[in-house]
Amino acid sequence: MPDLVELFPPVGVVIRTPRLELRWPSMDDLCALATVAAEGVHDDDVMPFLTPWTRGTREERARSVLQWNWGSWGSWDPKKWSWSSVTVVDGRVVGTQGIQAVDFGVCRTIETGSWVGRAYQGQGIGKEMRAAMLHFAFAGLGAELAITGAFEDNAPSLGVTRSLGYRENGFHIMAVEDRCRRELRFTMTREDWEEVRRDDIEMSGVDAALPLFGAVPAEEAAAELSP
Repeated sequence: MPDLVELFPPVGVVIRTPRLELRWPSMDDLCALATVAAEGVHDDDVMPFLTPWTRGTREERARSVLQWNWGSWGSWDPKKWSWSSVTVVDGRVVGTQGIQAVDFGVCRTIETGSWVGRAYQGQGIGKEMRAAMLHFAFAGLGAELAITGAFEDNAPSLGVTRSLGYRENGFHIMAVEDRCRRELRFTMTREDWEEVRRDDIEMSGVDAALPLFGAVPAEEAAAELSP
């Protein structure tokens, strides 16, 4: 009988740097991530997310993490997917780094998002896990463009983005918790990434998963996915 990785190869993707590991969460990992969220992600007087999922009780924050991940698993499609990893440092889940795309096979464009528990912030983990995910996007999936954004008062996230070589690319105006907010937008091309590319990031399980990421031509994906 085939195992889970054979049936759904994105589960088997792992990205490693000398400092951390990004992997698809097991149920134990997901519970650990929910616990990190319950313990807090940011100060009460700020909101770094478009959807204010971090408001509410500890239990509500934890359930939000569980339900969001389960929803993204169930809605996966090669034309629209979201791969959200747990970030593991010294065997401990400390946050999550995600990557998502729509029509990746045509546009070769991805967007990233992440958060780290308050207890683990200020240690360079956010930059390291974003660098790992960019390596996966460009070297693993064959992306041509990476997009990200952060509200203009989110200095830590903006610092990570700028330090990795993204270029500012305008802004969006939106309402969050009945307040008008400005989100700064950034892009990184393959050429930009090649200038800062690292040689100490390893990946496993990527090749088998490429069809489900829409990262191979449609006819080739159909052949690989057929019985």
